[in-house]
Amino acid sequence: MGTIYYGGSATPIHIEDRALAHLKVVISTKLRRGESFTVSWRHLDDEPRGRSTIWLHPSIPLRFVFDDPEPSELSRSWIEELAQSANSSGGITLVAEHIDPEGVEDESPQAVEVSE
Repeated sequence: MGTIYYGGSATPIHIEDRALAHLKVVISTKLRRGESFTVSWRHLDDEPRGRSTIWLHPSIPLRFVFDDPEPSELSRSWIEELAQSANSSGGITLVAEHIDPEGVEDESPQAVEVSE
């Protein structure tokens, strides 16, 4: 489970390492361009019901920490899906990677293990 430390918040945001690796690519690209945007996710089942959103701005400190010392292999289609949502008025909505055992992507919405 990886962690995002954002701004002066005392509450770290925990995200599964593979999802965090993909999110990091999209967030870094947007912030490098000087763009501000939101990131939203649903709370885990063992947390109070709901969802959270943070506003990301290039001037606010941000740190990604991964539990696994080896970098995850990245999925181009997952990065593109996250980047497309980053460019929408709703900002990034963290969604699960769509992988079908036969290699065909599943278009149905899925839950993502993300905690705050």
